[in-house]
This record gives sequence, structure tokens and C-alpha cells, in this order.
Amino acid sequence: MTDAAPAPRTEAVRERYRSTLGAVPHGVEERLRLAGEFGRLPTEEALAALRHVVLADSPLGARVQQLVHFGQLLALGREEPARIHARGALHAGAGIADLIGVAETALITAGVPAYALGTGLIAELLPDRAGEIPVRR
Repeated sequence: MTDAAPAPRTEAVRERYRSTLGAVPHGVEERLRLAGEFGRLPTEEALAALRHVVLADSPLGARVQQLVHFGQLLALGREEPARIHARGALHAGAGIADLIGVAETALITAGVPAYALGTGLIAELLPDRAGEIPVRR
């Protein structure tokens, strides 16, 4: 299903990411570029709709859902997605202390590598490293 107006549809997908993460990740931009070039935008629209249901309409609420994603990604050792969801958690109202709590839980459930990954990502979010991120303790 393609139509003559992919730009507004692509921007609608971007807006879904902005609403849950505060920004559009680089990987999403790349997928949207490929989807646009090869007529596969419906796949990205479906993925964005599913993510919206899971993240924004979750009974956990956006803040907790982002923290859960952060912890799961730490346990999997997925640095860049964990970074994205740490920022998403801050965007959803979590504080640095919340992120630290998740990293400490990852220490118990997934070991020192997950904890080290989490604390390293959290350190990047501190004001002296990324001044635009407000720190809520």
C-alpha cells in the first residue's frame, strides 16, 4: 500500500518516536529512508503503531515501561538501544536515581557486564557530559 503523500506519513512515524523517546533514533531514520526508497513504509507504520501500544498505552505507564526496556537491554548487552531507552525514561519522567536502580537490578539478574554498561550509559547523561538533559534525582 503506497500513496502519493509519503512525507506526511513518514513524519507521523517520526512523531510517534518523538512522543515516546523524545527524539528519533538514527537507526529509525535509516529504516525510514530505506522504507521510503523501496515502498515499504507500511512496515514502519505498523512497527511504530505496535511500539506505541506497548510503550505509550501500557498499564505500566510510560516511565516504568521505558525503565523496563532499559533494564532488559542492559541484560542483553545492547548498548545503543539501552542508551536510547535511558534517554526515553528521562523523557518520560524518570530520574537518574531510577536508572541507577535499574542498573543495580541488572547487576543481580545479568551480572557485572550489564551493571557496568548501565552505569556507563547513565554517566553519559549527567549534566557535565550532556548538559541538555535535566537531572532529576
